[in-house]
Amino acid sequence: MKLRDMTELAVRNLRESILRNSLTTLGVAVGVASLVAMLSLGVGLQQLATSRLTKSGLFDTVFVTPKLYLRAANATPTTQQGDTRLLDEDARQALAKLPNVIEVFPQIRFPTEVRFDGKPYPTVVAGMPQSSQLSGSFDGMVGKFFSGESADEAILQIEFAKELSPDTASLVGKTLSIRYAERQQLEDGSGGFSIIPKEKQLKIIGIIETEPASGFGGFGNGRLLIPIGVAQSLRATQINDLRDAVRGGPAKPTYASLTVRAKSTSDVDAIEASVKKMGFGAFSLLDASKSLKIFFGVFDLILGLFASLALAVATLGIVNTLVMAILERRREIGVLKALGASDGDVKTLFFFEAGVMGFLGGIGGVLFGWLIGRGLNLATNIYLKRRDLPSIEVSSVPAWLVFIAIAFAVVISLVAGLYPASRAAKLNPVEALRYE
Repeated sequence: MKLRDMTELAVRNLRESILRNSLTTLGVAVGVASLVAMLSLGVGLQQLATSRLTKSGLFDTVFVTPKLYLRAANATPTTQQGDTRLLDEDARQALAKLPNVIEVFPQIRFPTEVRFDGKPYPTVVAGMPQSSQLSGSFDGMVGKFFSGESADEAILQIEFAKELSPDTASLVGKTLSIRYAERQQLEDGSGGFSIIPKEKQLKIIGIIETEPASGFGGFGNGRLLIPIGVAQSLRATQINDLRDAVRGGPAKPTYASLTVRAKSTSDVDAIEASVKKMGFGAFSLLDASKSLKIFFGVFDLILGLFASLALAVATLGIVNTLVMAILERRREIGVLKALGASDGDVKTLFFFEAGVMGFLGGIGGVLFGWLIGRGLNLATNIYLKRRDLPSIEVSSVPAWLVFIAIAFAVVISLVAGLYPASRAAKLNPVEALRYE
């Protein structure tokens, strides 16, 4: 039997029982819709988490520390004490010359006393590079970001801002002063330094909800943020200065840690290896991203298994529809065999009908699933908007999910058509022609 004749016959048969076939196709569409909706939720959440972490600059970042810090943390040393290199300005310049490095900046964080409206408020200051503006932490902030690395400006974390005033938005544009201990190097060449109390005026230009890149190696615990250039110019005493003084440190200051930003995440491993060869400790958060991908892979698998239950029910509908079609079309099958149609032709005919129902159900299911995802995004963003939070996309339907969903629907439909097709092919043409 020719493919054209097979197609015309199958389409005619589907039209004859249009209500039953439509309901069966709708069952397939519902199953595919649940599959697409659940998987799109998993994909959307994964993209949301990955994009936020990528924007935060954690995945394209290598954190550098002197090897002696690793010993203090009881880590296994890889070099002898004499081979340990100081993490000073020379080291910073050397790191900046490594291939595929965008910038190298120190982690500057120090305690201070803020004077505002005549009252003291103890807190911690953190220096921020201009590149941190791209961090998702500053999305939806009140006010604006620093105008430059040397601008005498400050951004407050919301909880600290509430300590200064219940009306946090009113703080933008006002001035506060910070009191800190400045490190001044002694001129006798001994490597020692003196601590001088200093005070500096800063203009409040913004309020943020969260601490940018909080955690080890980030700017965690920094409730008052200032440009990195200003933070360096203050020469505020930090914990590593006290350590250098106790052990009779060098005449020039060292950094507690440095942050090295790569052009892309693919360059991180090579940069990390180069940093270790230079005699420093280095680590990145790529391992955390790998664990995140494993988690979302398992999460998507679980969602897919639950959603497949609805598609499994739909396959029973296909089996029932085709079995009923066999009973109604026994004479037709007998005529086909009498005219020379083989068992394979009859099987192919029923397979084609099952495949068409699966294909149409797959297309309809993808459309329904996409609409469900849009509804989830809309409802989520309405909820967030009422709480003055930025909008997000929790559901995403990529092209690969569309193709997989339609292909899966067709394959499931063909599997469901195995039994009816085999049963139709085994009909005796003589008995089929006698059937009333």
